[in-house]
Amino acid sequence: LENIVPYIEGKLFLKVNRDKTQVAHISKVKYLGYAFYRFKGKCRLRIHPKSITKMRNRIRVLTARSNGWGNEYRVLKLTQFIRGWVNYFALADIKAALKKIDQWYHHKLRTIYWKQWKKVKTKFHNLKKLGVEKEKAWICANMRNGNWYCSGYCIVNFALNNNRLRKWGYITFTEQYLKVCEN
Repeated sequence: LENIVPYIEGKLFLKVNRDKTQVAHISKVKYLGYAFYRFKGKCRLRIHPKSITKMRNRIRVLTARSNGWGNEYRVLKLTQFIRGWVNYFALADIKAALKKIDQWYHHKLRTIYWKQWKKVKTKFHNLKKLGVEKEKAWICANMRNGNWYCSGYCIVNFALNNNRLRKWGYITFTEQYLKVCEN
């Protein structure tokens, strides 16, 4: 660092930010949301954990019940965010990470619908409408656990499965990544 900074500032006439500039091992560097690692002698990219945390927080904001959005507008905003985020990080090796993110994301979407249904009667009718047997729908609708727990229940997962969410317009991170990588 001591040898290269005078060259950059003196010969190239560039200004070096000494607070941000550091010499570190490749695994300790974060650059524009990416982290680096070695695989079979080559430098590869991955998403830095802080970037994943920021993405999850953004999804929480977009799926908040207090924002007053309808489901159609929420679908639009989530689609815009997911497309932009995946396109930005498309250079990274993220396929395995996106599968875990998609599981969390689908659970979050199921929680939204479970909260929207509010009353036991509404939950019961909607579960029946989505193909759940009458007895199982009644048991599930009367659960008194929290919304996050109930939305992870197998009957809610059956009723609000990934295909149904896709049909309602919700795209997933993995689908978008595969579209970007194919082209």
